[in-house]
Amino acid sequence: MSKVKLSVIYYSSTGTIAEIARTLVAEAEKAGAEVRLRKAPELAPDAAIDSNPAWRANVEATSDVPEVTADDVVWADAVIFGSPTRYGNIAAQLKQFIDTLGGEWQQGLLADKVYSGFASSATLHGGQESTLLALYNTIHHFGGILVSPGFTDGSKFVDGNPYGTSHVDAQGSNPVNDVTRTAAGVQARRVVRIAQALKAGLAA
Repeated sequence: MSKVKLSVIYYSSTGTIAEIARTLVAEAEKAGAEVRLRKAPELAPDAAIDSNPAWRANVEATSDVPEVTADDVVWADAVIFGSPTRYGNIAAQLKQFIDTLGGEWQQGLLADKVYSGFASSATLHGGQESTLLALYNTIHHFGGILVSPGFTDGSKFVDGNPYGTSHVDAQGSNPVNDVTRTAAGVQARRVVRIAQALKAGLAA
């Protein structure tokens, strides 16, 4: 059986989601997956980006990360989408990319894959769960197989989010920590394991 092909596709403004994405990639590779890391194109004007030094710093720090294309979803056996919370929903940048997938959806090319998500917010209870649930509405339309981490590992009772990895960055004063990295590891391993089982079953 060939390796599971996983795409980690994200949008990040000030870097929290980008860092979680890198953790997910590392954990998935350790679990035996072939992984693509892709970012959604930036839609905000330079004036907005320059108004926040952390935003500009993240744009520069992730300049080597390729921008996502539809092929990155079609290619994958599993996809993990990541977004900061925007009013309890995913960021416009990620939504805009997802909205371009209509042709692939109509052809059935997005179905029968494993999907999962991760999020961040500035404040505690800042819409993380509703952001992931809103993202997962799309997965149902795709005909995808939703694989959330659930409370499948004892560490999940520490971070407390069964819907996906999430982090409160407190406007940049709370960097990604070991609790969040542990949660990302649980999620990545579960996604790879279920995707491998699904791939093997479909090939049988």
